[in-house]
Amino acid sequence: MKLLFIGGTGNISSSCSQLALEQGHELWLMHRPGRPGIPGAHDICCDINNDDESAIAQKLRGHHFEVVVQFIAFTPAQIERDLRLFKGKCDQYIFLSSASAYAKPTSYTPTTERTPLENPLWQYSRDKIAAEKYLEEQAKGQEGMTYTIVRPSHTYDSVILIPIGGWTHFTAVDRMRRGLPVIVPGDGTTLWTITHAEDFAQGLLGLFRNTKAINEDFQITSDEALTWNEIYRLTAEAAGVPNPKLVHIASELLIAWNPDWEGTLLGDKSHTALFDNTKLKQAVPTFAPKIRFAEGVKRTMAWFDADPSRKNLPVDGDATIEKILTEYAKAWPEGKFDLS
Repeated sequence: MKLLFIGGTGNISSSCSQLALEQGHELWLMHRPGRPGIPGAHDICCDINNDDESAIAQKLRGHHFEVVVQFIAFTPAQIERDLRLFKGKCDQYIFLSSASAYAKPTSYTPTTERTPLENPLWQYSRDKIAAEKYLEEQAKGQEGMTYTIVRPSHTYDSVILIPIGGWTHFTAVDRMRRGLPVIVPGDGTTLWTITHAEDFAQGLLGLFRNTKAINEDFQITSDEALTWNEIYRLTAEAAGVPNPKLVHIASELLIAWNPDWEGTLLGDKSHTALFDNTKLKQAVPTFAPKIRFAEGVKRTMAWFDADPSRKNLPVDGDATIEKILTEYAKAWPEGKFDLS
């Protein structure tokens, strides 16, 4: 198949690109100029979210893709633009939304594709929901084009799965290695589903030109759920730190320090996240996640350690954590935690 991945060199998409090439597909990557491509793939260099649309359309002249996967769209306006750009140029358009769009559970019932989409606390999630609805309403009118919506949940490869001082930042791991405490939002006992990007890729590519994926939505996650305390412990272990210093602080207090954390904490990671992948497994019977977090996080740490330039340490990252911990200790002097 001739495929186009928009943003095919990132945390999730790099593994998808590698698998597509391994399966023998003709892969095209649309990514920003100056960003390294992937050997074996063809490049269309442009910034789809910022460049002039007519210039992008010119780069697409003469192309027809069997599948276009949009990894970096976040708003209805971006979906609207894509439908203009790819009208008559693709058979199946796949939009990566987010499992953070689901309404948060009030019981331990696993989330399915029929769980309502609602997140009043996170604009990112509301934009994804709106983008989904626009796609559903408009893409059906695109002659010859079908759509598929995919919702990943906390998928990792080249990111650190720690809410404060992690993700694309290396601050939390750096602090662990220096014997300094790190912040765990809440009490750390909430269950959270994590998925390695290589496992996600198996599910995604199984939906390409799949008749069961026509105008449908799917969540793609692993079946492994760990407490946040265990995620921190295994991350520290992979970094060579057997006994990390974890300080648990209520998410509501953390948001008082930084209101921008409301969405990602109270709107997402403070809740249990368990998923039922029955619909995906019926469409892609070969989907079977294999990479446990204990193994996957070691790969992630090795990736960071292989190139020091990957260890993003924002100037204010460490100082922010120190300030929060210091003020927390003053407010609760009898607290049993080690800030040394």
